[in-house]
Amino acid sequence: MEGIVYIRLRHRVQVKSDSMVNLGQLAQIIAPEDVLEDLKRIHIHKVEPSDKNIIVIDVMTVIKRISVNHLHLDIQTIGPAQSIIEVIYEKKKVSLPLFIGVWMLLFIGAAMAIMNFHEDVSMRQVHQTLYHFITGEEDPHPLLFQIPYSFGLGLGMILFFNHIFRKRLNEEPSPLEVEMFNYQQDLDQYVIMHENKESMKKLDDN
Repeated sequence: MEGIVYIRLRHRVQVKSDSMVNLGQLAQIIAPEDVLEDLKRIHIHKVEPSDKNIIVIDVMTVIKRISVNHLHLDIQTIGPAQSIIEVIYEKKKVSLPLFIGVWMLLFIGAAMAIMNFHEDVSMRQVHQTLYHFITGEEDPHPLLFQIPYSFGLGLGMILFFNHIFRKRLNEEPSPLEVEMFNYQQDLDQYVIMHENKESMKKLDDN
């Protein structure tokens, strides 16, 4: 394997603003021991304010940087042809009134959605019918069904989202996490195609 370097770009790398991105951060590297540390220290990109929060690095850019001082190496690339650098800026502290306001907005919105759904499907009438069917009595407020149903509704949402606050119930991803993953994949593909200038070439380009 002498003289051969295997490089696999990481799909996404998070860095701080105004930082220098090295090859060791951007990719996994398999190389001879005498050049491995030098390769890891190669500067690939200096984060500038004009970069905003997303930078796309093409594998050809990486090969050019390596070839400047290591012409004798045989570079073999594996995996994705682009890597996304996500610039993380310092987050401002969220004020307590804003947090409470957003929490109340989401809580009330979710409650209204559930109540409107139950009204549309006549859930109260269903409970009244079930209560009459089982007990033979009429009751406008069949709490025998409504109370367990309310607890079951909350328990079902916990099982569906597979989380109790930040604690995961098991290793299986929830449907929401799968949808978020698919959304992130589509978003990354869009960014790679539209932010990477090397992926598109106009007719008048030389």
